[in-house]
Amino acid sequence: MSAALALLLKLLPLYVTVALGWIAGRFLEASGRHIAGIMLYIITPSVVFSGVMAAPLSAEVILLPALVFGFCTVIALGHMAVARKLLSDGSAAVIPLSVGTGNTGYFGIPVALLLFGEEGLALYIVCMLGTTLFENSVGFYLAARGKYSIQDALLRVVRLPSVYAFLAAVVLNLSGAPIPDVFVPLFDNLRGAYSILGMMIIGMGITSFRGLAGNPRFTALAFFGKFVIWPLVAIVFWWVDSTLLGIYEPAVHQAIFLISITPIAANTVVIATLLDASPRQAAGTTLLSTLFALGFIPVMIAWVF
Repeated sequence: MSAALALLLKLLPLYVTVALGWIAGRFLEASGRHIAGIMLYIITPSVVFSGVMAAPLSAEVILLPALVFGFCTVIALGHMAVARKLLSDGSAAVIPLSVGTGNTGYFGIPVALLLFGEEGLALYIVCMLGTTLFENSVGFYLAARGKYSIQDALLRVVRLPSVYAFLAAVVLNLSGAPIPDVFVPLFDNLRGAYSILGMMIIGMGITSFRGLAGNPRFTALAFFGKFVIWPLVAIVFWWVDSTLLGIYEPAVHQAIFLISITPIAANTVVIATLLDASPRQAAGTTLLSTLFALGFIPVMIAWVF
């Protein structure tokens, strides 16, 4: 339990950052929409690129983002079908992002650093890239389809740079080309901005703390997918691979499990804000899941690890 308490204390600054975002939006009229664009088109691709460049790549490791991407997609599509039957207020398009991915970057990276150290963090980031690729492809497309035609939605996906950053980093890493030393501090600073701005945008999306849950059906479905189905998928994969397949080491199983128990992704709010797809519903439910994760993550880690 001492590890769980240490992790709990480690998470507290993230919640202070959310509160600062709310203050900026409430009293300084800071625009979450402008920050969302910076996050999606500049900072996120930079973090993806530097993470892949730092990872020790092998065939098994390169396949990890595809594996996590597959888990995200299956979970998202399953809940999308349910959401279309339960939700009639236009928020169903945000459900795939809410349940398929998680706050693996802004929230997960500090936790992974505490649990795994610098060496394990690179492996975690490679696994995390699967959620990032999902957000910037299938997740973005499904959210955009709530307001745009198939052609327009696909064009918006093609314009997202994170996928290209991932592919470029894989090629450069395998060819042995490092990031020039002069740019290393820049990428370190961008990773810090990634966490700070990502958490602040959650607070900016909350105009009132009353009625955070919004549509109770949306919140219940999002919580069920994120905190029940995703961890079950991760645990089943852990058991199947460790007892039958033997492909990956325990560090990979632990990284994927950590991904599964993170709260709803702040990028859900980023994308919902950019697309004007129920952004208040997304922000409220994301904040509730982040508050819930304050107790959920330490308990799950103390139980499983």
